Amino acid sequence: MSTDESGQTTVRFGILGCAHISIKLCKAISRAPNATVEAIGSRSLEKATKFVSDNGLPSTVRVYGSYEGVLDEADVDAVYIPLPTGLHVKWAVMAAEKRKHVLLEKPVAMNASELDRILEACEANGVQFMDCTMWMHHPRTAKMKEVLSDHHRFGQLKSIHACMTYNPGPDFFKNSIRTKPDLDGLGVLGDTGWYCIRAILWAVDYELPKSVLAFPGAIHNDAGVILSCGSSLHWQDGRTATFHCSFLSHLTFDLTALGTNGSLRLHDFVVPFEDNLGYSTFSEGSALDFGKLEPGWWCPKTNQHVVETEIPQEVLMVKEFTALVQKVKHCDEKPEKSWPILSRKTQIVLDAVKESIDKGYQPVEILG
Repeated sequence: MSTDESGQTTVRFGILGCAHISIKLCKAISRAPNATVEAIGSRSLEKATKFVSDNGLPSTVRVYGSYEGVLDEADVDAVYIPLPTGLHVKWAVMAAEKRKHVLLEKPVAMNASELDRILEACEANGVQFMDCTMWMHHPRTAKMKEVLSDHHRFGQLKSIHACMTYNPGPDFFKNSIRTKPDLDGLGVLGDTGWYCIRAILWAVDYELPKSVLAFPGAIHNDAGVILSCGSSLHWQDGRTATFHCSFLSHLTFDLTALGTNGSLRLHDFVVPFEDNLGYSTFSEGSALDFGKLEPGWWCPKTNQHVVETEIPQEVLMVKEFTALVQKVKHCDEKPEKSWPILSRKTQIVLDAVKESIDKGYQPVEILG
């Protein structure tokens, strides 16, 4: 770590790869306090150099024609890894072994076994791990959790539905890594399905379901990669959840949680419509008297909650991650384990959904 003019330490990031999402993260790192982009690595020096130039990064950013060059750089404290999922286990493990803290793009691995190798390497080398599920760091997310936890207003949680779809067009299906079995073989399940599963687990306080059952009719491309699918999740106490994820439908980012006394809905749960504002709607009411039906009884008036923030969620994520890294580096604290646990639970459910699809839509028990 370096020290800025105020005497505070700065976490220096290395970026492995020049994926489009790297642009967003570089901007977030630049805006976050006590964080800076130190190095960019690509498979070619020319591509890394062009990335720095095209995105207005400081000329002091070091460029490398390999990922190893970034990991061998002594002035890099942490790495952001946006590489294809099939490459995560190799480079995340190597980063941890080089004592670099790991901020890993989602989905974090092809399966829980690969993720366990990553997490074991991080723990063995005392480095912090976090996945890049950005919406969890928006203050709206904490506010919504307060609503779900209010047993008087919301009641008991009964059901959750998540839907995240988009149609990226023909070029995507021909060229995107998300459609290549050797790069991102989980397809849409690993992309938008990851967000849906994480949102469902968030709503139930990360209690794993007892079983999952994928919906019949999952659509694959010719290479066997999933382009559209859905699943139901079931808990021992009767709670249920469903989700749908697809590369074949119009853009939708919906999340609905239903309780005995209220319901929570939002239409932009992954990326808020506005960087500095987060909206959600909440309905609540007493039991309906069907003998006294009045106009509008079936559609109670909703309350719109607005949560403001001066900092976009991706910057808040980087800020949270760097704070944890600084505690490890300078306060002799152990890496925070809550984030690896959330990643692993999400991966376990994702694996179970894929297994259900592969087994011809049979139910799959989750043992934890």
